[in-house]
Amino acid sequence: MTAEFVVLLVVVVTALAFDFTNGFHDTGNAMATSIATGALKPKVAVGLSAVLNLVGAFLSVEVAATVAKGVVNLDNTGGSALLLIVFAGLVGGILWNLATWLFGLPSSSSHALFGGLIGAAIAALGMSGVVWDGVLGKVIIPALLAPVVAALVATVGTWAVHRLTHDIPEESRGKGFKIGQIGTASLVSLAHGTNDAQKTMGVIFLALVAYGTITPDTEMPFWVKFTCAVAIALGTYLGGWRIIRTLGKGLVEITPPQGMAAESSSAAIILTSSHFGLPLSTTHVATGSILGTGLGTKGAEVRWGIAGRMAVAWLITLPCAGVVGAVCWLIAHLIGGLPGVLVVFAILCALAGVMYLRSRLQPIDASNVNASWEGDGDAEIETVTPVSQEGRP
Repeated sequence: MTAEFVVLLVVVVTALAFDFTNGFHDTGNAMATSIATGALKPKVAVGLSAVLNLVGAFLSVEVAATVAKGVVNLDNTGGSALLLIVFAGLVGGILWNLATWLFGLPSSSSHALFGGLIGAAIAALGMSGVVWDGVLGKVIIPALLAPVVAALVATVGTWAVHRLTHDIPEESRGKGFKIGQIGTASLVSLAHGTNDAQKTMGVIFLALVAYGTITPDTEMPFWVKFTCAVAIALGTYLGGWRIIRTLGKGLVEITPPQGMAAESSSAAIILTSSHFGLPLSTTHVATGSILGTGLGTKGAEVRWGIAGRMAVAWLITLPCAGVVGAVCWLIAHLIGGLPGVLVVFAILCALAGVMYLRSRLQPIDASNVNASWEGDGDAEIETVTPVSQEGRP
């Protein structure tokens, strides 16, 4: 077993670890509203989402192709140098995912990954190491448009829903929309699998190209699809309760009509982006949709303080993950070879452990994810009030 093969194994394991964090980080995109309204019990929701993420991962590879060929300039690098770039980028993405999860901030896993890859590529190759046209056209512009479009669609949809059902008794309307939410939340989970699982497939594809196992024109190997699908499904089943809480309770007090409108908007936009190979941030879409339901509901309270924090996190995700990716590349490069990769991997494990232990000081899980949100937009995101029944305030 050569040192380069061990590096490849470490890169693949790290990629699957990122996919796992992507799963629990983004569970709330699909299930936060249905959990908040009581349409689904928390553990049932994450289980359903995990299964549909698994299925969705096999439906398309367009996004994977964009990640594999549209971020790092493959003409300028290859072999062990490309493996190191991919590894450092993944570490940057994982650490940003874990940091934002710790604080309950639904930032973009996609942009964390792209930021890490861009930072590592610049550190290794300079500005020419990045395919800037691809980054601008398929990452940055969609990132700016996605939350705005989602908010507009959800605002109109929510207004229409209230308008069309205002004569129906409140109790009957609530029950009907809760049933509808099961379908729309399931569709978002399926859509999430078609988009987010593909990103890790693209990264592993890059690593295999670097090692020489396949060429850039090779079809995506089945084992890559399968392992990425399983990793994101397992992460989803774990349940990113801290982020589910922020999306479901922190932005807007969601009612069943709002929840169904938000989920329908998110699913339509994510599926469209997957069809065109756009690695869209499902977090941006889901958040924009939830905000839109608040704007489309007369008298609804939108907590703009929380929304502002999230917007700041979105703005700094690419550069912060990029800095981490660049630093990780420098550490691994200075040490050199397999020892450098193992040192960075050890740093990743240590920091992940520290953040996990910190999260246990104020645990959020299925038992208190729906607790009443304390305070206004300036309240601590992690603040919860314990509850006695699962998933109910």
